Amino acid sequence: MSHSLITMSYIVATILFIFSLSGLSNQESARKGNYYGMLGMAIAIVVTALSPAVSSYPILIVALLIGGTIGAFAASKVEMTQMPELVAIMHSLVGMAAVLVGYANFMDTSSTLTGVEKTIHEIEIYVGILIGAVTFSGSVIAFGKLSERISGKPMLLPARHWLNLGLLIAAIVLGWMFLQETETGGGSLPLWIMTAIALLFGIHMVMAIGGADMPVVVSMLNSYSGWAAAATGFMLSNDLLIVTGALVGSSGAILSYIMCRAMNRHFLSVIAGGFGTSGGSSAVVEGEVTPVNAEETAQLLLDAKNIMIIPGYGMAVAQAQHTVNEITKLLRDKGKKVGFGIHPVAGRMPGHMNVLLAEAKVPYDIVYEMDEINEDWDDVDVSIVIGANDIVNPSALDDPNSPIAGMPVLECWKGDTTIVLKRSMASGYAGVGNPLFVLENTRMLFGDANATMQAVLKALKG
Repeated sequence: MSHSLITMSYIVATILFIFSLSGLSNQESARKGNYYGMLGMAIAIVVTALSPAVSSYPILIVALLIGGTIGAFAASKVEMTQMPELVAIMHSLVGMAAVLVGYANFMDTSSTLTGVEKTIHEIEIYVGILIGAVTFSGSVIAFGKLSERISGKPMLLPARHWLNLGLLIAAIVLGWMFLQETETGGGSLPLWIMTAIALLFGIHMVMAIGGADMPVVVSMLNSYSGWAAAATGFMLSNDLLIVTGALVGSSGAILSYIMCRAMNRHFLSVIAGGFGTSGGSSAVVEGEVTPVNAEETAQLLLDAKNIMIIPGYGMAVAQAQHTVNEITKLLRDKGKKVGFGIHPVAGRMPGHMNVLLAEAKVPYDIVYEMDEINEDWDDVDVSIVIGANDIVNPSALDDPNSPIAGMPVLECWKGDTTIVLKRSMASGYAGVGNPLFVLENTRMLFGDANATMQAVLKALKG
């Protein structure tokens, strides 16, 4: 395949990736955005495979079969509730790829670069391995936290910020040593030590981040994986990989910033870790809850005119979104106004609840972001909180000692009645008690979200 045809194909693939990102920014166009991304990636793979840079086709075919099988298995077997950890572990593969490509380039003896070009290439190798190693180890720890194999509580070591600074300085010094030693054909020792430091840095960075910040961590690691891919593109002199990595890296960084702003958090404070640990002890939740059953819940819904549903991770675990959609359609047929309130960090990753609602075919025009509805809770007759906790916690606003103090939340308690669906009185992912449960206008509907909502649906029909 000629160089000009490869370049033209890469330009087409880049445009499709840009269309993909644009489509994914909106629920209504998300499916189309996915198709654009799939087509762009198919073009990228085929054109790269047919380029003069590829000669070992048996190895390539084996790699494609292995990767394709893993992808097909993940797409068919992984539940929607496991998507956050799947995304995290996929990010780790990008990081590991950057590390392996970096070492392959370092050990390549066929390079004819000299002078400044050689130095630049060595910097590309060093930075690519550094970013890739941090992305790999950080993503593995994020996978462990999201899948609850590792505790969601932040691990805060003494003088952790000084430790991070020391690791950063060590990486810079080792980089200088690496460049000096490569002039005489060495450099492997500084590179190995830096890789170990980068892996430790990724582990420490994510371990120090609390559960409430994990959605931001997922988008942050998405950004890291993009920059790791861009670094790989520089090492391989692949323009498409550079552009695609930059697109992913910048979009992930922008999303992280948007989410931090929605949480009233500074991005650097999230990276530093230990959400809210500088404050005192949060207030103890005291009071009696008021339980309610499915029939009473159905009656409250029938008596209401304006209903707002707040989905959380518990809805994903129970796979209750389809039942919730049936209840929504039934209530709207009865003339009720029904909407969905989505918090930016609901669930375990950005857009988690939007994906669930889209899967259940909930109309897009009744799904509202937090900023769109937080001024209108006085007009809401009944709010239904399905498996959410931290995002509806009043202590974020009125308890300065709370670990989630300052985080904007959905202020559902300002409505007439709030019905909370939970399996138990356990705290949310941030490990914070919720005073909402004991407010006078709150009713607790205990049990599996899908089973209880099916009982409510039956009562509404009956």
